[in-house]
Parts: sequence; structure tokens; C-alpha cells
Amino acid sequence: MQSIQEKFIQLFDRAPSLLVQSPGRINLIGEHTDYNHGFVLPAAIDKSAQIAFEHRLDGKIVMHAIDLNETETVSTQTLQPHATSWVNYIIGVVAQVQQYLASTKINNDKLAQLNQGFFICLQADIPIGAGLSSSAAVASAVIFALNEWYALGLSKMQMALMAQKAEHEFAGVKCGIMDMFASIHGEANQVMLLDCQNLTFKYYPLQLQEYQIVLFDTSIKHALASSEYNTRRLECEQGIQIIQQTYPNVQSFRDVTLEQVEAYLAPQKNSSNEINLSLANTKVYQRCKYVVQEIERVQLAVKDLLNGDLKAFGQKMFATHWGLSELYEVSCPELDMLVNFVKNNEHVIGSRMMGGGFGGCTINIIKSSEVQNIIAQVTQQYQIATNKKLHSYQVTIQQGTHII
Repeated sequence: MQSIQEKFIQLFDRAPSLLVQSPGRINLIGEHTDYNHGFVLPAAIDKSAQIAFEHRLDGKIVMHAIDLNETETVSTQTLQPHATSWVNYIIGVVAQVQQYLASTKINNDKLAQLNQGFFICLQADIPIGAGLSSSAAVASAVIFALNEWYALGLSKMQMALMAQKAEHEFAGVKCGIMDMFASIHGEANQVMLLDCQNLTFKYYPLQLQEYQIVLFDTSIKHALASSEYNTRRLECEQGIQIIQQTYPNVQSFRDVTLEQVEAYLAPQKNSSNEINLSLANTKVYQRCKYVVQEIERVQLAVKDLLNGDLKAFGQKMFATHWGLSELYEVSCPELDMLVNFVKNNEHVIGSRMMGGGFGGCTINIIKSSEVQNIIAQVTQQYQIATNKKLHSYQVTIQQGTHII
């Protein structure tokens, strides 16, 4: 990325007072468990968004996106969702801070200062649409900058929650907390086990040694993603409701065992060996089985990290992928293809689809000395099979949102 400070000076004829860098994120294991009150294992990566910030005095927010060469200006007094999508990740955060300060009377002076406006310049090297949460990185950078400049005293968790709410209300995306949480809380060479039920978390060392994390990007995003996501949530809720009929104390999948899923959700055969339950209920069983297995898999995976057993960890990644593909049914032919290309390669110890599904990336742990060879092989295979160019990204685990 070019020097954002130099670009800011060129644009606004003044130097910025504050520079902030905020990373994208990966999730090593624990997919579709966040909204099911399970665990996720994300980490911040060395692809990031940067912002440069300077205060104004005229009640205007002047924003420039370097990568798009676009400038937008809005008033701090009339913040509403904007037609230009990237603008919403900035002004949505400002609106959250305004609400927070307005609800705290002792911060009236800070609210007045915020409402005087500011310049902001934005750039990023996070691939758009690859499932690395570029939008969360931008929102996290903005909330971090406002917290620093106006001395708001917000905790990292408060900042993550406000960035999440900004995305809900201004971008219209009902995302979970993981993306903002990972961007803001990231530590170099550490993954974070986040309990999505109570938002407690713990760091675990990721000692890759002779291995490298490589992402293979399908460069596709099927239109099914949003509608199927909502369907999966509904199917999981239906499963919980069925189990609650026998176990009323069950509140979420954290209270559910695999034995309960098999006993109360699995299709049952009658004396004629015929399935009694409908196909729809079969789907509910499959979704719930995957979620319960994945919640347990994440907890076992962090034990592998503590034991330094990367190969055992990698096998759980493969298991997660096939659970997502066959039980949760959120994969697609291209993602399955990429996992199949590497599953029998002795130099690849783990691979799975990452993110909501129906496109995006696979995340792979590959022996460092073989990375270039495997990228070349998989790229060629993918081109032949799909007539599409495969993009790949080598990433490392880095510090979360911080002042540059």
C-alpha cells in the first residue's frame, strides 16, 4: 500500500493527526457456530485497512477512498445510511458514538467535538469478497480512531460491539461479532477462542513452524448465500425447539449432546423400515448434528494447539469442511474441488472452506517449502476444471487494530 499520509496531504493540503491500521481476519475452525452460541477460533492477519484522520470545525465529515478514488461529504447532524456502500462503514460508526455520548451526559463536550467533523482517508489491501472481512476492518479502524482522538475510554469489546451495530444499522448486514472482535483483539502469532454465548475469550499460541497459511479464492459468490444463511438459522432454531419439548432447560446448542440429536432429531424407521420424518426434518437433523459436532471439534482443536499437534488440528479442519459440505450444505462445487485437490497431499495438513459458504476461500495449512509448488498445481487444476483464474494469498497472524 502507498503512504496514506502522503495521499492525505495531497488531498486535503494538511497532515493527518492520527493513522490507524486494522487487519482482516481468518477463522481457523468453528464455522456457523457463532449464531448457535458455540465457539470460533479467529485470528487477525497481515492484510489490512488503514485510515488517516484529522479533525475539522465545520460539522462535515469528508471521506476519501484511495482504492476507488472516490470522495464523499456528509453532515454530522444528519447521518443516515448512504447510497455509497463504503461510506456506511465510516458514518455508521460515527452514529454509534454519537448515540453513546448522547446517552452519557458527562460526555456532552466530547459529543460537541465529534460533531465538529473530521477528514478521513481510507485504503486497504484486503481482497474484497474473499471472506476476510474488509468491512469489519474499516469499521474497527474508525471506532479505534474516534476512541483515541476523543479519549472516549471504550474497551476493545465495546468498540467491537459498536462496530457490529454500525454494520447492522447502516450497511444492513446482520453479521455476528466475530469479524470486529478478531480485528480489534488480534495478537501476533495468537488465535482467539471466542465463546459466542458470553463473549469471553482466551488466546492460544499458533506455532506454525515449518507450515504456512494459504488461502485459495474461488473468485465466486453464489446468490444463494444470504437466503440459505437465513434458512440455516431457522433450521437450527427448529431443532432446538424440538429438543426443548423433552428437555425444557435446553437454551442453545451448548446444552445439547450428540445423543440427544440422534434420539430426537434423527429420521426414525417404523416396522416397515420406512422413514417417518419428512425431508425437511431430515435437514433439521443434519444441521443440528453438524453444529453439535463442530462445537466439540473447536474445543478439541485448541487442545491440539496446546499440545503442538498441528497435524491433528489439520485433520479437524478437513472434518469441518465435509460437515459443512454434506450436513450443513453451505459449500459449493468449487470449494469442494479445492479441498479435494489437496486432501491427499502429504504436505497439506488441513483444508476447509471458510466463511458463510457458496463461494469465497478455502483456508489451508501447507508445508512452507512446498507452498509455491502446490499453488501452481492447484491453480492449474482449478483453471482446467472451471475455466476460472484462482487467486491465492499467503497470510501471517498479526497484531489487531492499532495506531501506526
